[in-house]
Amino acid sequence: MTHRFVNPDSLAPARGFSHAVVATPGTTVYLGGQVAFDADGAVVGETMAEQYGIALGNVVTALEAAGGTPTDIVSMVVYVTDMDAYRSDLSGIGTAHRAHLDRHFPAIALIGVSELVEPAALVEIVATAVIPGT
Repeated sequence: MTHRFVNPDSLAPARGFSHAVVATPGTTVYLGGQVAFDADGAVVGETMAEQYGIALGNVVTALEAAGGTPTDIVSMVVYVTDMDAYRSDLSGIGTAHRAHLDRHFPAIALIGVSELVEPAALVEIVATAVIPGT
């Protein structure tokens, strides 16, 4: 096993994330912040869930280009400009998450921000992955 997910019983239940991930030696890939850009650099997606899915898809695309797979992701930081919109569409966010990571739940932090550098972006995702055996 290359990643061990740690969720101690003494902490609140981890729902949609892991409290800690232990990665065995491999190649660490640091993925830059991804927003819901299409291939032409335009922000697409009207809702938080749509933009989350597109941004996460961009994370996966960058990781695959670096030689990894979605299950190599060990940590994500998700920045959102509207926490209420995020909370109100948890079902859509979950669907978007599963579309790219299935039931893989890395260590995740969710941070509300007043704005992102791309004005039309509602969400930005930064991730770290460890590709085993490389």
